[in-house]
Amino acid sequence: MALKPNSKLKVAIVSGGTSPEASVSRRSAEGVVANLATHYPRLDHFELDKNLVNNLQASAPDVIFPVLHGPPGEDGTVQGLFEMMELPFVGSDVHASAIAMDKIAAKGLFATIGLPLAGQYILHRHRFTNAQLSECISKLGSSLVVKPVHLGSALGVTRIQGADSLADAVSEAFLHNERLLVEAQIQGREMTVGVLERGDQIEAFPVIEIVTPSDAWYDYEHRYTPGASTHLMPAALPNDLTQALQNAAISAHQVLGCRDLSRTDFIVDDNGEFVVLEVNTLPGMTPTSLYPEGAEGLGLAFDELLITLIEQAYHRGSR
Repeated sequence: MALKPNSKLKVAIVSGGTSPEASVSRRSAEGVVANLATHYPRLDHFELDKNLVNNLQASAPDVIFPVLHGPPGEDGTVQGLFEMMELPFVGSDVHASAIAMDKIAAKGLFATIGLPLAGQYILHRHRFTNAQLSECISKLGSSLVVKPVHLGSALGVTRIQGADSLADAVSEAFLHNERLLVEAQIQGREMTVGVLERGDQIEAFPVIEIVTPSDAWYDYEHRYTPGASTHLMPAALPNDLTQALQNAAISAHQVLGCRDLSRTDFIVDDNGEFVVLEVNTLPGMTPTSLYPEGAEGLGLAFDELLITLIEQAYHRGSR
Protein backbone atom coordinates (compact mmCIF):
# COMPACT_ATOMS: atom_id res chain seq x y z
CA MET A 1 0.00 0.00 0.00
CA ALA A 2 1.36 3.43 -0.99
CA LEU A 3 1.99 5.98 1.75
CA LYS A 4 -0.23 9.06 1.96
CA PRO A 5 1.42 12.45 1.41
CA ASN A 6 1.70 14.85 4.31
CA SER A 7 0.83 18.07 2.49
CA LYS A 8 2.32 20.14 5.31
CA LEU A 9 5.83 18.90 4.58
CA LYS A 10 8.27 21.28 2.95
CA VAL A 11 10.13 19.32 0.27
CA ALA A 12 13.26 20.43 -1.58
CA ILE A 13 14.19 18.89 -4.95
CA VAL A 14 17.88 19.25 -5.85
CA SER A 15 19.05 18.63 -9.41
CA GLY A 16 21.62 19.66 -12.01
CA GLY A 17 25.18 20.48 -11.02
CA THR A 18 28.38 20.02 -13.01
CA SER A 19 28.13 16.29 -13.72
CA PRO A 20 28.21 15.15 -17.35
CA GLU A 21 24.77 13.76 -16.52
CA ALA A 22 23.42 17.08 -15.22
CA SER A 23 21.06 17.58 -18.15
CA VAL A 24 19.50 14.17 -17.48
CA SER A 25 19.20 15.11 -13.82
CA ARG A 26 17.30 18.27 -14.72
CA ARG A 27 14.95 16.34 -17.00
CA SER A 28 14.34 13.81 -14.23
CA ALA A 29 13.61 16.65 -11.81
CA GLU A 30 11.06 18.22 -14.15
CA GLY A 31 8.96 15.09 -13.98
CA VAL A 32 9.43 14.71 -10.23
CA VAL A 33 8.36 18.31 -9.57
CA ALA A 34 5.36 18.03 -11.89
CA ASN A 35 4.14 14.88 -10.11
CA LEU A 36 4.71 16.21 -6.58
CA ALA A 37 3.48 19.81 -6.82
CA THR A 38 -0.17 19.00 -6.05
CA HIS A 39 0.75 16.67 -3.18
CA TYR A 40 3.30 18.98 -1.54
CA PRO A 41 2.34 22.64 -2.10
CA ARG A 42 5.43 23.78 -0.15
CA LEU A 43 7.82 22.49 -2.77
CA ASP A 44 11.15 24.12 -3.63
CA HIS A 45 13.44 23.19 -6.51
CA PHE A 46 17.14 24.06 -6.30
CA GLU A 47 20.10 23.73 -8.63
CA LEU A 48 23.19 21.97 -7.31
CA ASP A 49 25.50 24.99 -7.31
CA LYS A 50 27.46 27.22 -4.95
CA ASN A 51 24.22 28.77 -3.65
CA LEU A 52 22.73 25.45 -2.53
CA VAL A 53 23.70 25.72 1.15
CA ASN A 54 22.26 29.22 1.48
CA ASN A 55 19.13 28.19 -0.42
CA LEU A 56 18.58 25.18 1.83
CA GLN A 57 19.17 27.20 4.97
CA ALA A 58 16.63 29.79 3.81
CA SER A 59 14.12 27.14 2.76
CA ALA A 60 14.56 24.90 5.83
CA PRO A 61 12.96 21.87 4.16
CA ASP A 62 11.61 18.93 6.11
CA VAL A 63 13.07 16.50 3.58
CA ILE A 64 15.24 16.61 0.45
CA PHE A 65 14.83 14.57 -2.70
CA PRO A 66 18.17 14.60 -4.58
CA VAL A 67 17.36 13.96 -8.24
CA LEU A 68 21.02 13.75 -9.20
CA HIS A 69 23.01 11.54 -11.55
CA GLY A 70 26.76 11.04 -11.63
CA PRO A 71 29.43 12.83 -9.59
CA PRO A 72 29.00 15.15 -7.81
CA GLY A 73 25.58 14.27 -6.51
CA GLU A 74 25.35 10.50 -6.72
CA ASP A 75 28.81 9.75 -5.31
CA GLY A 76 28.27 10.63 -1.65
CA THR A 77 29.53 14.22 -1.74
CA VAL A 78 26.12 15.89 -1.66
CA GLN A 79 24.81 13.24 0.73
CA GLY A 80 27.61 14.25 3.13
CA LEU A 81 26.48 17.86 2.87
CA PHE A 82 22.90 16.94 3.75
CA GLU A 83 24.07 14.88 6.70
CA MET A 84 26.21 17.75 8.03
CA MET A 85 23.19 20.05 7.70
CA GLU A 86 21.09 17.40 9.53
CA LEU A 87 18.52 17.32 6.75
CA PRO A 88 16.67 14.06 5.97
CA PHE A 89 17.03 12.99 2.35
CA VAL A 90 15.87 10.30 -0.03
CA GLY A 91 18.37 7.64 -1.05
CA SER A 92 21.58 6.01 0.08
CA ASP A 93 23.99 7.50 2.60
CA VAL A 94 27.54 8.71 1.96
CA HIS A 95 29.20 5.32 2.21
CA ALA A 96 26.86 3.36 -0.06
CA SER A 97 26.69 6.17 -2.61
CA ALA A 98 30.47 6.42 -2.86
CA ILE A 99 31.05 2.69 -3.19
CA ALA A 100 28.29 2.13 -5.73
CA MET A 101 29.68 4.93 -7.91
CA ASP A 102 33.12 3.29 -7.85
CA LYS A 103 32.69 0.35 -10.23
CA ILE A 104 35.85 -1.38 -8.98
CA ALA A 105 34.95 -1.10 -5.28
CA ALA A 106 31.38 -2.21 -5.96
CA LYS A 107 32.52 -5.30 -7.85
CA GLY A 108 34.83 -6.13 -4.97
CA LEU A 109 31.84 -6.27 -2.63
CA PHE A 110 29.73 -8.21 -5.13
CA ALA A 111 32.48 -10.83 -5.31
CA THR A 112 32.40 -11.36 -1.53
CA ILE A 113 28.83 -12.67 -1.74
CA GLY A 114 29.34 -14.67 -4.91
CA LEU A 115 27.45 -12.52 -7.42
CA PRO A 116 28.50 -13.50 -10.97
CA LEU A 117 30.78 -10.92 -12.59
CA ALA A 118 32.60 -10.37 -15.88
CA GLY A 119 36.38 -10.82 -15.91
CA GLN A 120 38.21 -7.55 -15.41
CA TYR A 121 41.48 -5.66 -15.71
CA ILE A 122 42.15 -2.31 -13.97
CA LEU A 123 44.14 0.52 -15.53
CA HIS A 124 45.52 3.63 -13.77
CA ARG A 125 46.40 6.66 -15.88
CA HIS A 126 49.58 7.52 -13.98
CA ARG A 127 50.87 3.94 -14.02
CA PHE A 128 49.68 3.00 -17.48
CA THR A 129 52.01 1.30 -19.98
CA ASN A 130 51.28 0.04 -23.47
CA ALA A 131 52.29 -3.44 -22.30
CA GLN A 132 49.10 -3.49 -20.23
CA LEU A 133 47.02 -3.47 -23.40
CA SER A 134 48.56 -6.80 -24.37
CA GLU A 135 47.95 -8.08 -20.85
CA CYS A 136 44.26 -7.12 -21.12
CA ILE A 137 43.90 -9.05 -24.36
CA SER A 138 45.79 -12.04 -22.96
CA LYS A 139 43.63 -12.20 -19.84
CA LEU A 140 40.20 -11.25 -21.21
CA GLY A 141 40.28 -11.80 -24.96
CA SER A 142 39.70 -9.19 -27.67
CA SER A 143 35.98 -8.60 -27.11
CA LEU A 144 36.05 -5.97 -24.37
CA VAL A 145 34.21 -3.12 -22.66
CA VAL A 146 36.25 -0.13 -21.45
CA LYS A 147 34.63 1.91 -18.65
CA PRO A 148 35.60 5.00 -16.66
CA VAL A 149 35.27 4.00 -13.02
CA HIS A 150 33.21 6.95 -11.74
CA LEU A 151 30.65 7.76 -14.45
CA GLY A 152 27.12 6.55 -15.12
CA SER A 153 24.70 6.55 -18.06
CA ALA A 154 27.32 4.67 -20.12
CA LEU A 155 29.29 7.90 -20.58
CA GLY A 156 32.84 7.25 -21.77
CA VAL A 157 32.10 3.54 -22.22
CA THR A 158 33.36 1.83 -25.39
CA ARG A 159 32.64 -1.71 -26.56
CA ILE A 160 35.34 -3.06 -28.84
CA GLN A 161 35.96 -6.09 -31.00
CA GLY A 162 39.64 -6.63 -31.72
CA ALA A 163 42.88 -5.54 -30.11
CA ASP A 164 43.44 -2.70 -32.59
CA SER A 165 40.59 -0.67 -31.04
CA LEU A 166 41.69 -1.02 -27.43
CA ALA A 167 44.29 1.78 -27.37
CA ASP A 168 41.82 4.35 -28.70
CA ALA A 169 39.11 3.24 -26.29
CA VAL A 170 41.50 3.51 -23.34
CA SER A 171 42.67 6.96 -24.41
CA GLU A 172 39.07 8.15 -24.68
CA ALA A 173 38.11 6.75 -21.28
CA PHE A 174 41.15 8.35 -19.59
CA LEU A 175 39.70 11.74 -20.59
CA HIS A 176 36.91 11.05 -18.09
CA ASN A 177 38.59 9.25 -15.18
CA GLU A 178 42.04 8.40 -13.87
CA ARG A 179 41.05 4.76 -13.31
CA LEU A 180 39.47 2.47 -15.88
CA LEU A 181 37.73 -0.87 -15.65
CA VAL A 182 38.25 -3.11 -18.66
CA GLU A 183 35.86 -6.06 -18.71
CA ALA A 184 35.32 -9.10 -20.89
CA GLN A 185 32.35 -8.33 -23.10
CA ILE A 186 29.49 -10.73 -22.41
CA GLN A 187 27.23 -11.29 -25.40
CA GLY A 188 23.62 -11.46 -24.38
CA ARG A 189 20.42 -9.65 -23.45
CA GLU A 190 20.42 -6.52 -21.29
CA MET A 191 18.20 -6.69 -18.21
CA THR A 192 17.54 -4.44 -15.26
CA VAL A 193 15.79 -4.84 -11.90
CA GLY A 194 14.73 -2.01 -9.62
CA VAL A 195 14.63 -2.38 -5.84
CA LEU A 196 12.44 -0.44 -3.42
CA GLU A 197 12.49 -0.46 0.37
CA ARG A 198 9.08 -0.06 1.94
CA GLY A 199 9.05 -0.27 5.70
CA ASP A 200 10.91 -3.43 6.68
CA GLN A 201 10.50 -4.99 3.24
CA ILE A 202 12.88 -4.89 0.27
CA GLU A 203 10.95 -5.51 -2.93
CA ALA A 204 12.30 -6.25 -6.40
CA PHE A 205 10.47 -4.89 -9.44
CA PRO A 206 9.64 -7.10 -12.43
CA VAL A 207 12.64 -7.80 -14.65
CA ILE A 208 12.81 -5.44 -17.64
CA GLU A 209 14.60 -6.40 -20.85
CA ILE A 210 16.14 -3.52 -22.80
CA VAL A 211 16.07 -4.04 -26.55
CA THR A 212 18.08 -1.83 -28.90
CA PRO A 213 18.58 -2.03 -32.68
CA SER A 214 20.81 -4.92 -33.73
CA ASP A 215 23.73 -2.60 -34.50
CA ALA A 216 23.51 -0.72 -31.18
CA TRP A 217 23.65 -1.18 -27.41
CA TYR A 218 22.15 0.65 -24.45
CA ASP A 219 24.45 3.68 -24.64
CA TYR A 220 23.70 7.27 -23.62
CA GLU A 221 21.74 8.02 -26.80
CA HIS A 222 19.59 4.89 -26.53
CA ARG A 223 18.93 5.53 -22.83
CA TYR A 224 17.50 9.01 -23.18
CA THR A 225 16.14 9.31 -26.72
CA PRO A 226 12.42 8.45 -26.85
CA GLY A 227 11.87 5.48 -29.11
CA ALA A 228 15.55 4.56 -29.35
CA SER A 229 15.08 1.48 -27.17
CA THR A 230 12.23 -0.86 -26.28
CA HIS A 231 11.54 -2.02 -22.72
CA LEU A 232 9.89 -5.42 -22.28
CA MET A 233 8.28 -5.93 -18.87
CA PRO A 234 8.16 -8.57 -17.64
CA ALA A 235 11.10 -9.94 -19.57
CA ALA A 236 10.45 -13.27 -21.30
CA LEU A 237 12.54 -15.45 -19.01
CA PRO A 238 12.07 -18.74 -17.17
CA ASN A 239 10.65 -18.26 -13.71
CA ASP A 240 13.81 -19.47 -11.99
CA LEU A 241 15.99 -17.00 -13.92
CA THR A 242 13.58 -14.16 -13.18
CA GLN A 243 13.77 -15.00 -9.48
CA ALA A 244 17.55 -15.26 -9.62
CA LEU A 245 17.87 -11.80 -11.16
CA GLN A 246 15.50 -10.29 -8.59
CA ASN A 247 17.37 -11.96 -5.74
CA ALA A 248 20.70 -10.74 -7.14
CA ALA A 249 19.38 -7.16 -7.34
CA ILE A 250 18.32 -7.30 -3.69
CA SER A 251 21.64 -8.86 -2.68
CA ALA A 252 23.61 -6.18 -4.56
CA HIS A 253 21.50 -3.46 -2.91
CA GLN A 254 22.13 -4.93 0.52
CA VAL A 255 25.86 -5.64 0.22
CA LEU A 256 26.50 -2.06 -0.89
CA GLY A 257 24.42 -0.79 2.02
CA CYS A 258 21.98 1.02 -0.25
CA ARG A 259 18.89 2.68 1.15
CA ASP A 260 15.40 3.37 -0.22
CA LEU A 261 15.97 2.59 -3.89
CA SER A 262 18.41 1.23 -6.44
CA ARG A 263 18.50 -0.37 -9.87
CA THR A 264 20.84 -3.20 -10.89
CA ASP A 265 21.82 -3.91 -14.50
CA PHE A 266 22.61 -7.36 -15.88
CA ILE A 267 23.64 -9.21 -19.01
CA VAL A 268 22.00 -12.61 -19.59
CA ASP A 269 23.73 -14.88 -22.11
CA ASP A 270 22.21 -17.50 -24.43
CA ASN A 271 22.75 -20.22 -21.82
CA GLY A 272 20.68 -18.41 -19.20
CA GLU A 273 23.75 -17.39 -17.20
CA PHE A 274 24.02 -13.76 -16.06
CA VAL A 275 26.54 -11.25 -14.78
CA VAL A 276 25.96 -8.16 -12.64
CA LEU A 277 27.11 -4.97 -14.34
CA GLU A 278 26.48 -2.18 -11.84
CA VAL A 279 24.07 -0.64 -9.33
CA ASN A 280 22.53 2.82 -9.68
CA THR A 281 21.68 4.39 -6.32
CA LEU A 282 19.72 7.30 -7.82
CA PRO A 283 18.19 5.85 -10.97
CA GLY A 284 16.76 8.14 -13.62
CA MET A 285 13.25 9.54 -13.42
CA THR A 286 12.90 10.79 -17.03
CA PRO A 287 10.07 9.74 -19.39
CA THR A 288 12.33 7.00 -20.79
CA SER A 289 13.72 5.84 -17.43
CA LEU A 290 13.50 2.23 -16.32
CA TYR A 291 13.05 2.66 -12.57
CA PRO A 292 9.60 4.33 -12.55
CA GLU A 293 8.54 1.90 -15.27
CA GLY A 294 9.50 -1.01 -13.03
CA ALA A 295 7.59 0.55 -10.12
CA GLU A 296 4.46 0.58 -12.25
CA GLY A 297 4.96 -3.15 -12.73
CA LEU A 298 4.81 -3.45 -8.94
CA GLY A 299 1.55 -1.47 -8.93
CA LEU A 300 2.96 1.94 -7.97
CA ALA A 301 2.12 4.97 -10.10
CA PHE A 302 4.91 7.52 -10.49
CA ASP A 303 3.51 9.94 -7.92
CA GLU A 304 2.89 7.10 -5.46
CA LEU A 305 6.50 5.99 -5.82
CA LEU A 306 7.80 9.50 -5.17
CA ILE A 307 5.51 10.00 -2.18
CA THR A 308 6.65 6.69 -0.68
CA LEU A 309 10.30 7.73 -0.96
CA ILE A 310 9.71 11.18 0.52
CA GLU A 311 7.55 10.05 3.42
CA GLN A 312 9.99 7.30 4.36
CA ALA A 313 12.95 9.68 4.33
CA TYR A 314 11.07 12.21 6.46
CA HIS A 315 10.04 9.65 9.08
CA ARG A 316 13.57 8.24 9.16
CA GLY A 317 14.91 11.71 9.94
CA SER A 318 18.49 12.91 9.72
CA ARG A 319 21.34 10.69 10.82
